[in-house]
Amino acid sequence: MLSVNLICVGKLKEKFYADAAAEYAKRLSAYCKLNIVELAEQKLPAKPTLGSIQAALDREGETILAKLPPSGKVVALCVEGKELSSEVLAKSVNDWAVGGMSSLTLIIGGSYGLAPGVKQRADLRLSMSPMTFPHHLVRVMVLEQLYRAFKIQEGSDYHK
Repeated sequence: MLSVNLICVGKLKEKFYADAAAEYAKRLSAYCKLNIVELAEQKLPAKPTLGSIQAALDREGETILAKLPPSGKVVALCVEGKELSSEVLAKSVNDWAVGGMSSLTLIIGGSYGLAPGVKQRADLRLSMSPMTFPHHLVRVMVLEQLYRAFKIQEGSDYHK
């Protein structure tokens, strides 16, 4: 069974996000071994400077890189990443698993995104859309798209 790691900067505070994430985590348990890692978002002043933002991203990046498994595919979620359809994502996940990959790690940054070093480490930079979404909502969206990918692979009518 594929091991899927979701590394997220920030904790889900709103109940509606937590409930949605828990529902998709439950659904995914039939298809993969899901491990969600929440990392603390670096504290910044109300009006941070570019330098303080970069320093916070660098600290978060070091923590993220330390949590990566030694092998497997790494996907960084970032606005400048590649946009994939649900079908292409499903095929990619299937191809990776069939090709012998046992671990898939997806990384969601905090309010200011991801450090350049994390993006460089990724095998794929993935964008959900050219629009900007709250990172807490992106977690739910990623979990739903993973579930959709597995349902597409099995030929279910979930994906219409």
